[in-house]
Amino acid sequence: MRHENYTMTTHGFVGHLAEPDAGSDRAVIVVMGGEQSLLPGVKYAERFADFGVTGLSVSLFGAEGLPDSPDQIPLELIEAAVRFLREEKKIPHLSIYGQSMGSIFAALAAEKLGGFDNLILVSPTHVPFEGTLRDKKTMTGHSVATWQGEELPFVKTDFTKWKAGKYRMHPAAGFPVTGMWCAFYEAYQDRERVKGAMLHPEKSGARILMIAGTMDEAWPSGDSVRLLQNALREANYAQEVKTITFPHGSHLTGLMPNREREKRLYRMIPLVGLMYRTFGKYRKENMDYFEQSERAIIEWVKQP
Repeated sequence: MRHENYTMTTHGFVGHLAEPDAGSDRAVIVVMGGEQSLLPGVKYAERFADFGVTGLSVSLFGAEGLPDSPDQIPLELIEAAVRFLREEKKIPHLSIYGQSMGSIFAALAAEKLGGFDNLILVSPTHVPFEGTLRDKKTMTGHSVATWQGEELPFVKTDFTKWKAGKYRMHPAAGFPVTGMWCAFYEAYQDRERVKGAMLHPEKSGARILMIAGTMDEAWPSGDSVRLLQNALREANYAQEVKTITFPHGSHLTGLMPNREREKRLYRMIPLVGLMYRTFGKYRKENMDYFEQSERAIIEWVKQP
């Protein structure tokens, strides 16, 4: 496996590539979140490379030349990565994988840029949200995403009302959720803003795979998958669409890094269960969900 790193100064994006030794005519752009995420995007890029597919993780914030927080992040970062893979690496078949916050940028890239074979959304939201400062609780009043110098429509979220990581019961959930879940649930009740900010995967032209847990403790991603799926049906979307919802699924689902290489990471699983309580309560089921997700995602990327 070969690795390459990219910078804003030289390449127009911050990224980390994992390429199979034999090369590949397929690549997946992995969009997770910040440069210092708990689960680095490069580990996901490597997992795709394990299966013979070039993986390129693109960071959204937290590195030189990038915003220092999830706020007004330009979609042009992904556009530059696409251009690099097509023009420099000469890879004809591109997919994009977005997990959690990365789902926003994966869906927007598929909509605005087009040309992807596959769009994969894991634990997604159906709308962009309001940006935050580095403390992750001070709202900026701006969109988390921009395109061609303009802010993209977003829903307003109020983290000052809730302690983001504190668990509580919410009547709309039926299981313990975080304050962040509550803040996003409230934001989604603003029907007018949601209507204006709704993501449009039906404009992507890609085959679409969506994965979520119905007991997502971070935000109601199961509801988002349902809303996006309904929009695709109403649009009579011509491409193949598949949704997978796990009955005891946590926010942490989808692809996971290579278990043999990342033994230290997997030893942290009990600590992850403290952060993601659904995962902690249904650990065996969620570990099985990882395997099911991986099979579905790799199969999806390798077809047709």
